[in-house]
Amino acid sequence: MILRNLMIAASATALMAASASAETLRWARAGDSLTLDPHAQNEGPTSALAHQIMETLVMRDHSGALVPSLATEWAPSEDNPNIWVFKLREGVTFHDGAEFDSEDVVFSLDRARTPDSDYKELLASVKEVRATDKYTIEIETDGPNPIMPNNLTNMFMMDKGWAEANNAVKVQDYEGGEDTFAAKNANGTGPYMLVSREPDVKTVLAAYENYWGKDEFPLEVTEIIYTPIQNAATRVAALLSGEVDFIQDVPVQDLERVASADGLDVRTAPQNRVIFFGMNMGDADLANDNVEGKNPLSDVRVRRAMSQAINRDAIKQVVMRGQSAPAGMIAPPFVNGWNEEMDSSTTDIEGAKALMAEAGYPDGFSIQLDCPNDRYINDEAICQAAVGMLAQIGITVNLDAKPKAQHFPLINNLETDFYMLGWGVPTYDSEYIFNFLAHTKGEKYGSWNGTRYSNPELDAKIVALASETNLPERDKQIAEIWQVVQDEQLYIPIHHQVLNWGMKSNVGTVVEPEDSPKIKYFTLN
Repeated sequence: MILRNLMIAASATALMAASASAETLRWARAGDSLTLDPHAQNEGPTSALAHQIMETLVMRDHSGALVPSLATEWAPSEDNPNIWVFKLREGVTFHDGAEFDSEDVVFSLDRARTPDSDYKELLASVKEVRATDKYTIEIETDGPNPIMPNNLTNMFMMDKGWAEANNAVKVQDYEGGEDTFAAKNANGTGPYMLVSREPDVKTVLAAYENYWGKDEFPLEVTEIIYTPIQNAATRVAALLSGEVDFIQDVPVQDLERVASADGLDVRTAPQNRVIFFGMNMGDADLANDNVEGKNPLSDVRVRRAMSQAINRDAIKQVVMRGQSAPAGMIAPPFVNGWNEEMDSSTTDIEGAKALMAEAGYPDGFSIQLDCPNDRYINDEAICQAAVGMLAQIGITVNLDAKPKAQHFPLINNLETDFYMLGWGVPTYDSEYIFNFLAHTKGEKYGSWNGTRYSNPELDAKIVALASETNLPERDKQIAEIWQVVQDEQLYIPIHHQVLNWGMKSNVGTVVEPEDSPKIKYFTLN
């Protein structure tokens, strides 16, 4: 099977060399995909690359609506409200020629439910996935789950036979530093197949000749060259010089420069993502502060003081050049459960100082802030601004910024006390946020909850959301959970991101709130 995979890549390369009409899209962004294992990392750029190679049962179109992909229809069972029935698309093949069927879906979803999967929260309510025939699967949940299809938009399908032949049945333990065959190789059903992969250097994809959607999508791009360019100035220079055709993250300071350049466009849209800080409030003592024998972050007054010290409007104007929307909750406006009143925030330095004194820290303390420098728009600059703002209430912050590949494991492995994180919500529902970020970290939930916060009563409410079919009652429960999250100041929201894609004017596409371009839709005029 390994040999066959190499042969696929070789034949794709030969095909491109022989084709004079190949239309290449040279795509760049700040950071690379962390892995090709489709279930190992629930991270935006990782999913964005995977969407070119692999597919899900359902997907979102440019408007955010759910549309068919590898499933053509889905509905709750007429006989059992706890079961969702999915009819699969026939005639689909993987890039190595193997047929796609229900056996692959059962394998993929069961794989995504295992402990090392970064998607397990989305399937936490699942009791069993089973095939009833070659092109029908059933997902049985613990009680009715009204939003199960929403949870599948980034749940990629693998070829069971390929995984077994290449020792890729187990999900890569990314946080543990494991390297696997699936981390560097891929065999999907998607519009593009993997030709070559050099992590953090370049990934080349070629159009899959036997793609099932050839007559449904433009598919004008026949070759993708994906290059991570961490340095913002270098990334913009590559676009301006014509070295690349499309960059996802135009630095805010260069928006006008790119927009005014001949033959280039900047296309903008609000993003379905919030940037925020997390705090270790659960440990008895912190590893990276100067307070001995206690944890200042365990006091909600300190957490509130830190939030009040952050001047989000200043970050918007100075750091983001107007390209952000100050946030008061860690849910974007796109999401069911978002509340305009909760999403407001105020800066109150004197009030924050009073809270610090009341909590017993009138002179503040010192702590380390861990921050990525290649994941979010101006991520390190935002952290630098926060350092100065927190100093106003006596908190000395030592900033440690590093690439996301080193930053994210700190959160997952509970090795950071104060950190930046961004969160998008592909399900467009608050349950997604609660499952990953508010529920106690455990085998099925809370994989991105680096706060160490644990509230069994809240956990029970979060789990109950999955089977609440009375939508007004469900919305009421969501509001109650948000009230606890806000009252406890679990996180310090900073802002909602704004997307700015820069590209050659002949590239036709729509900026999607998920920041996940689906290049099969692109046109080249």
